[in-house]
Amino acid sequence: MLRQFIDFAVKGDDKGFLISLESFKNIPFNIKRVYYIFGTLENVRRGFHAHYKIEQIAVCIKGSCKFLLDDGKIKDIVTLNNNHTGLVIPPMIWHEMFDFSPDCVLMVLANDYYYESDYIRNYNDFIKLANKL
Repeated sequence: MLRQFIDFAVKGDDKGFLISLESFKNIPFNIKRVYYIFGTLENVRRGFHAHYKIEQIAVCIKGSCKFLLDDGKIKDIVTLNNNHTGLVIPPMIWHEMFDFSPDCVLMVLANDYYYESDYIRNYNDFIKLANKL
């Protein structure tokens, strides 16, 4: 199964709620990069890539979206629709994001900085590499 989730502890009181994300505590790697996606237009798909080495965790902190996960053999579709669950995206998993709600804010934590050389952007190249594993 391709889907692996991390459920984050939610702390709250009469003032509101808080989720803390910490390297090597509830995030299984050192966080080197954080980015977020928002304002995605209707019917737009994003992603269309895999990484050679970078591992990521995606958290839909507002709204919802779907992920297509593909290891070259199995495809799985996952819905992210709460702010206390992270989707683990290991290296060598092709991923596409779609069905963004109008209010969606998707945050991604990565274990390394942005390196274009770590991206596999051609699906046929990805399939060839994945079948060698």
